[in-house]
Amino acid sequence: MKALARYGKEFGGYRLIDVPEPECGEEDLIVEIKAAAICGADMKHFQVENGSDEFNSIRGHEFAGDIVKVGSKVKDWKVGQRVVSDNTGHVCGVCPACESGDFLCCESKVNLGLDNNRWGGGFTKYCVIPGEILRIHRHAIWEIPEGIKYEEAAVLDPICNSYNAMAQQTHFLPGQDVVVFGTGPIGLFAVQIARIMGAVNIVMVGLEEDTKVRFGVAKELGATHCINGSKEDVVARCTEICGRDNLGLVLECSGANIALKQALEMTRPNAEIVRIGMGFKPLEFSINDITSWNKSIIGHMAYDSTTWRNAIRLLESGAIKVQPMITHRLGLSEWEEGFQAMADKSAIKVIMTYDFED
Repeated sequence: MKALARYGKEFGGYRLIDVPEPECGEEDLIVEIKAAAICGADMKHFQVENGSDEFNSIRGHEFAGDIVKVGSKVKDWKVGQRVVSDNTGHVCGVCPACESGDFLCCESKVNLGLDNNRWGGGFTKYCVIPGEILRIHRHAIWEIPEGIKYEEAAVLDPICNSYNAMAQQTHFLPGQDVVVFGTGPIGLFAVQIARIMGAVNIVMVGLEEDTKVRFGVAKELGATHCINGSKEDVVARCTEICGRDNLGLVLECSGANIALKQALEMTRPNAEIVRIGMGFKPLEFSINDITSWNKSIIGHMAYDSTTWRNAIRLLESGAIKVQPMITHRLGLSEWEEGFQAMADKSAIKVIMTYDFED
């Protein structure tokens, strides 16, 4: 079968290669991939070629499909079930994070479809769900309700990230305002969670390149205002829209240092800033406001089973909309087109399906 693989350790390019179909151990499941989505975490390796011939992993950690094989010792799952993975492949099972069910904060975690894993992910035809993870974390996969499409289930990972950040990590109350930095899928799903939770003003902050596609979708999904940070004074506009006393929550989904700086500048005392996006440059500004005005910067990573249960119900109910965010549907053979569309922001979410005849 064909698979999109990454090479190299820290950074490395992608290659479409031939790989053998995976074997099913006595406790494993084999899932035939019906839809897989490109994530921002995949993008950091696009068009980065370090010349390495060291195989890293089959990529694609946002995927859904059908169980086509089960191991002889598997009792909880059966062939034919439609499932979605939370992308966990391995955890230690004994650390404080695992004890509390927060498996993706286990320091020994290995994610399916991300770096340096032996099982692979969804950018191929078949994927193994290892029995070892199902022994520890029975909700490493979830059955997809009948009314949810494969392509919608495949993006439950960013939905769950947004749900956890907004609904579980903050003290938000209905009637308050929210500022969301970053127009990617997590930011756009955060807008939807804020709408569901009863936010009054939901302000989306992006850049000039976001005005073509993403701002319109943001408004369709619930943003009350969109601010072009390339041309407008973000702090002044947010203060004008919300009022200083109502700037109590910022979801920073972009990872840009300037966004964190602006979040600190605009927010009132006792505010919360959830940093969801990742950046890799050192900060060049003071964060003393978190002490001077009792502000909280909350780090965000992933989700738990409560997140998944509730997010699936919201998706099934229609409260969360995915279709406006799926801008491209491509075959795996067209993977470069999909990655390029993500890179130039003409795409919001790209869904890929296996289109080879093996």
